Amino acid sequence: MIFGKLLPQDGNFFELFNEHGKYIAEGARAFLAMIQYYDTPDLREKYAGEVDANEHAADKVTTEVNRLLHRTFITPIDREQIHSLINAMDDIIDLMQDSCEVMALYDVQRVNEDVRRLGEISLKCCERVQHAVTLLPRLNQAEVTEAALKTCEEIDRLESDADRVMRSAMSRLFREEQDTRELIKMKAIYEHLETISDRCEDVANLIEGIVLENS
Repeated sequence: MIFGKLLPQDGNFFELFNEHGKYIAEGARAFLAMIQYYDTPDLREKYAGEVDANEHAADKVTTEVNRLLHRTFITPIDREQIHSLINAMDDIIDLMQDSCEVMALYDVQRVNEDVRRLGEISLKCCERVQHAVTLLPRLNQAEVTEAALKTCEEIDRLESDADRVMRSAMSRLFREEQDTRELIKMKAIYEHLETISDRCEDVANLIEGIVLENS
């Protein structure tokens, strides 16, 4: 008993997950705003900067979670689940930052409706990820377990929507775009945007596993 009291226990992992989820959702809102105002360079730069700021803030949370793992003997859920979840969450916002950089590096001058639609789906996925993470501390409640699994299913459906949008966009791109350079640019952008929802699905799968194991 005395030995147990001397060992660091629990930590604040759930609070850190919530904080990271907040940065993901805020980054996604800024990312969509950047797409919506892409034709206005000042606003485009402003919102891209907000994505970058949220990515840096999320990185600090990821570092803190991994540091805390080394200092905490007893964790609220499996250590590997904590490590996998925080790094999978970090991949989401990293991809949003990468997408901003790719659009800038490729000197994209305009975005189309397919890009906007993929941005909207990305935001919905990210908001669902944030919501699912907030439920983790209360998995001992049956209604919370059900809500978490339902949210994971919603993310899966959104990821399927993103797949369909990207396939349609790619088909249209290869049929209609005559400029090879523009085709290469847009193909890369579509792939980046669709991968954001893929990473959200990865997080949903991890959360689903945590829910089933701990409920």
